[in-house]
Amino acid sequence: METPHIRIGRVRAVESAVAVIVALGLLLWWLLPIGEASPPKGKVSFATGVPTGVYARYGELLKRSMAKDLPDVDVRLESSEGSVQNIKRLVSGDASFSIAAADAVATYIDKGGKDAKRLRACARLYDDYMQLVVPAGSSVLNAADLKGKRVAIGQKGSGVSLITGRLLKAAGLDPAKDIEPMEVGIDKMPDLLRQGKIDAFFWSGGLPTQAVSHLADDFDIRLVQLGDLVDELHAQGHAARHYRAAVMPADAYPEAQNGKAVRTLAVANLLVTTDRAEPGLTEGITRTVIGSRDRIGSQVHAAQLVDLRTAIFTDPLELHEGARRYYRSVKP
Repeated sequence: METPHIRIGRVRAVESAVAVIVALGLLLWWLLPIGEASPPKGKVSFATGVPTGVYARYGELLKRSMAKDLPDVDVRLESSEGSVQNIKRLVSGDASFSIAAADAVATYIDKGGKDAKRLRACARLYDDYMQLVVPAGSSVLNAADLKGKRVAIGQKGSGVSLITGRLLKAAGLDPAKDIEPMEVGIDKMPDLLRQGKIDAFFWSGGLPTQAVSHLADDFDIRLVQLGDLVDELHAQGHAARHYRAAVMPADAYPEAQNGKAVRTLAVANLLVTTDRAEPGLTEGITRTVIGSRDRIGSQVHAAQLVDLRTAIFTDPLELHEGARRYYRSVKP
């Protein structure tokens, strides 16, 4: 018959052995790549914007960076009319990722758009600045002066068109009656102004937008202030809260601004996907977006504003789980 001392000794020996096994297991888990996820792979469709806009250029440069960071991911860039169309492509499954302005996303959600609850964000990118461009000798000094003018307002599926409609309303104008609207994008606006076929155009984009810069090189233009409309915009409802007062610095378009800053409004751009996107892929793309800021920013100046500290502020969308993984991994 065992004595109590022998029985207790055996129990302690078993407990010690179990503790050693657990410790060894934890050590192996820490040191060895057990269960390590395989690198993301497959095809990804990325909806950008009109060919000469900032969305398109940013997408091209981001694709190059992704080719280095995610070599097994085949990124297909798709041009589009802009934010509104990009959101529709995402929810329909025709695009995996896209860039969209926060106001366009908020409008889609507020209107109860199909599968709006599936939209997720990867990062806040850079800000778009609203730009009203006229010939240097134009009599237009504010948006209200556009009454009776021929005005390019952006393509139907663009964020430009969305903001322009709200701006004209804030200025007391009816876009359908008080102006002659032309639904074209930034790829056509400069030539139409040059040729005298329009009197003005609205554009919403990062600073500087290449198409506007090139126009200023060989045609005298002026940027019209829009800062007096911010309060009226905010009165238009929930989605309009994403617009904020801003100033285009004097060196945004030096040839057009004569050393003067221009009051306007700005809205944040978001890198958007849906909850269908694979977390590992989304984490990798988010990592590339933040890590490639300086490379892309050397050619697209607006991208210099992409910042780890502000990237997580993606209102009105919550972050995708993959994006959250990335931000947690780099949290100090």
